[in-house]
Amino acid sequence: MSKKRDYYEVLGVSRTASEEEIKRAYRKLAKQYHPDRNPDPAADAKFKEVQRAYATLSDKEKRQQYDQFGEVGVGEWHTTPQGQKVYQWGGGSTVGVEDLEDLFSAFGARGQRGRGAGGSIFEQIFGHGRGEWDVSAPPPAADEERDITLTFDQAVHGATVSLQLTTARGRIEHLEVKVPPGVEEGQRIRLRGRVPGANGGPPGDLLLRCHIRPHPYFTREGLDVYLDVPVSITEATLGAKVEVPTLEGRASVTLPPGTASGTKLRLKGKGIKRGGSGEVGDQYVVVQIVPPAAASAEQRELLERLRETESVSVRAKSPWESRRAV
Repeated sequence: MSKKRDYYEVLGVSRTASEEEIKRAYRKLAKQYHPDRNPDPAADAKFKEVQRAYATLSDKEKRQQYDQFGEVGVGEWHTTPQGQKVYQWGGGSTVGVEDLEDLFSAFGARGQRGRGAGGSIFEQIFGHGRGEWDVSAPPPAADEERDITLTFDQAVHGATVSLQLTTARGRIEHLEVKVPPGVEEGQRIRLRGRVPGANGGPPGDLLLRCHIRPHPYFTREGLDVYLDVPVSITEATLGAKVEVPTLEGRASVTLPPGTASGTKLRLKGKGIKRGGSGEVGDQYVVVQIVPPAAASAEQRELLERLRETESVSVRAKSPWESRRAV
């Protein structure tokens, strides 16, 4: 098991940091690691770690407990898969609600688990008196993750997608999901409150992880789009105007004379627009020179005459030729 990091270290602040410094550090890291913005699989775990640290250090009483007792002093109520209510200490140890009842009884605190004039045993130890230890409150539902598949066009332009999902509890959900423009492979769309809580507890979030089908001729790198365009020998040699498809329709591209195969010609602003951010990528036309499959006699004669005029080999400046000349 990996060792848990100090909460102050997680947020990158000192132990004397002010509330405002802690809040600024949290906002920066939450934005950096949020699963909806960061497709890195490791970002989700880091995001949860940042949330746990901030939940403790942003609360004066919990921070005081943490500073005094460490993580073991800050715990939460949970419900086990068998339906048993347990209190889990920050260090991972758990105790059942029945055992707590006996504990409260032993200290003369039955019925005062979260409130009361005399205070509960938890209040005596940790100084809480606001109902944090009320065992009657059900825990929030855990977030659930599901995969959805989008077409290339849906991911690029955005769409409203109808989905039928089966939750972890076997419940069928019919959803209308609005997919924002510019989503990427592996990106998560968060639907807040769509996972029902048990026993009336707070709901969790449903995370939809996007998978994108390939396009017949476009490929994608981030917000940029690439298109392989075949051109003839004469178009590449003499230059030409070539009509190509884009995400928004057709456009004309100018090939300069002497364009080599593999040359990338940029169409600025013709890439993918990311919804809400104003970011937009470019489209790159990748030139692929295609010789005639079966040259006619006249074409062969013209090409032979062209070859006779070539005084320098096109491979003269290649790395292996230059090394041989040394």
